[in-house]
Amino acid sequence: MDSPRAILHLDMDAFYASVEQRDDPALRGRPVIVGGHPKRGVVLAASYQVRPFGVRSAMPMARALRLAPDAVVVPPRFTAYAEASEQVFAIFERYTPLVEPLSLDEAFLDVSGSRSLFGLPGALASRIRAEVAREVGLPCSAGIAAVKFVAKVASDLAKPDGQREVPVAETQAFLAPLPVARLWGVGPKLEATLFALGLRTVGDVARASPEFLFEQLGDMGRHLAALARGEDDRPVVPDRQAKSIGAEDTFAEDTASPEVLQRALHAQALRVGRRLRRAGLRARTVQLKVKLSDFTLFTRRRTLESATDDGQRLYREAVKLLVRLRLSSAVRLTGVSAQELVGDRSQLGLFAEPEARTDRLNAALDAIAARYGQGAVTPADVASLEADTEEDEARRRVGGARFDVPPDR
Repeated sequence: MDSPRAILHLDMDAFYASVEQRDDPALRGRPVIVGGHPKRGVVLAASYQVRPFGVRSAMPMARALRLAPDAVVVPPRFTAYAEASEQVFAIFERYTPLVEPLSLDEAFLDVSGSRSLFGLPGALASRIRAEVAREVGLPCSAGIAAVKFVAKVASDLAKPDGQREVPVAETQAFLAPLPVARLWGVGPKLEATLFALGLRTVGDVARASPEFLFEQLGDMGRHLAALARGEDDRPVVPDRQAKSIGAEDTFAEDTASPEVLQRALHAQALRVGRRLRRAGLRARTVQLKVKLSDFTLFTRRRTLESATDDGQRLYREAVKLLVRLRLSSAVRLTGVSAQELVGDRSQLGLFAEPEARTDRLNAALDAIAARYGQGAVTPADVASLEADTEEDEARRRVGGARFDVPPDR
């Protein structure tokens, strides 16, 4: 009989805050908040020492500082986080090629085929965690199970700096007492619906009739029932190709100025173009994102006649989309993203010759930027915007906007 799969979920503990405490001994053992703009920013990471005050990641900074006025606030250093992440993932990859990154600081590992070389999954998780602590100086928690969902839940319950293994035979007993919010896909609205149906724990869902769940929730009912029974046959997929490449920023002050909006879109489109070229990709679709001062969000997409990696072309298309929007209030955030990505050798379409000339120009500009920095050659209308520094690139790589917060309710 085949052995069950062995899936690890490895998750760094309070990653950004832990990096700051590692690099500054004066911060160790203290309540630390990693965050930016005090009024329009969010908490990027909260050390475990500040969490008893109610501070959590993604909380508005203004609220976090009201809850913990004596916390030490440090600005993010995305280059340091990206470097630490590379070191951590290099350790993961020593033990299996099947590493699926979920973010900068967590991943699934399929170590089913690693038993003969490295021993049982629990011992291997301990070994990896010890190497991360010794070589990178950071704490890491682990969940070990036969399926991804259970491994993820186990690592969450093992935090901080611990690990938990769930044998197959104990899976349903492990899941049963947990609240339904632990099930993937259950947000506040669905949680309220489940409560109304008398389903408050994962065990309640597992015991419910499949026909009843389907009748009440459709396909989501089937999905939740399977998870509640510990069934999750999704494989670990290493190095999934990005589905989109984007850039977005929140303005320091809301604005209705067309010139300011277009200038921001220009800078963002140029950044996206550079990232596409570095990745060897072109985009068939460009998407505009606009968030108003009241947090109303608009997205508009346009499919191109030929795939491109040219930031100027992305900018022109984004502006066309912007002009068509009827904005009811000032704008808080704009963003440009490239979607439906294809390899850069794909067919160029009707405009191959103009694209070829553009390619040569972009190659020359990229060469200048590589030698002298991204700000060496910059269009005049975006020269006053943020430079594309190494820190900016690291920030975008980890998905960190300059600052943006949800309504503080």
